[in-house]
Amino acid sequence: MTQAHARTGTTPVTPPFSPVLLLGMALKPLRPAALQPLFDAMLKVVRRRHPDILERMADYADKAVCIDPVDLPFVILLEPNPEDPRLTVRRSIEPGEVAATIHGPLEMLIALAEGKVDGDALFFSRRLVIEGDTEVVVALRNAIDGAGIDLIEDMAQELGPLARPFRGLAGAVIGLVGRMREDFETLRAAIIAPAVKDSANQGARIAQLEGELKQLRKAARRGGVA
Repeated sequence: MTQAHARTGTTPVTPPFSPVLLLGMALKPLRPAALQPLFDAMLKVVRRRHPDILERMADYADKAVCIDPVDLPFVILLEPNPEDPRLTVRRSIEPGEVAATIHGPLEMLIALAEGKVDGDALFFSRRLVIEGDTEVVVALRNAIDGAGIDLIEDMAQELGPLARPFRGLAGAVIGLVGRMREDFETLRAAIIAPAVKDSANQGARIAQLEGELKQLRKAARRGGVA
């Protein structure tokens, strides 16, 4: 079995140092099947609240797409057949099993699905990377554009009297993740600062040596002429 591109060590997108990356490490021992009910529920909500998304993918019903969150230890296989759509959590994929693969950090992929970011800008900046049939990915992006997807609100609407506490819990989790992200960025900066400083010092020293070498060469040429 050939694993998804992100699992081969040649990932085209570097996983960011973030709380999600730590979550991915914690989830690594977990079997994908344990997460499947969550994705089944998400697909059920999307089908009920945004049925037009899958209808717009009718021309690509047999074109499966691999969604690869590079900071998590699994991939998500999307089969967009409007009659029988599937969203399957997998550890890996087989060669030729999908028409296209989208690689990117989980938060970016969610923001893209909810229409909160400019997909073109993300792709051009290589923060998200597409492999395979780009036409399928463009069709998927066009299908979700303007759909008004809000995963938390969509799921809350399905919970009836539990909607309010769910929103509160989700908001608290998002706030916590945001604070953790800031702490991670501070930690990352503190860790790499000495390396950046050493690199700058080495660059300055190399520039100094190159200048001295040029002066020696000039002196040698003048000595040769004399």
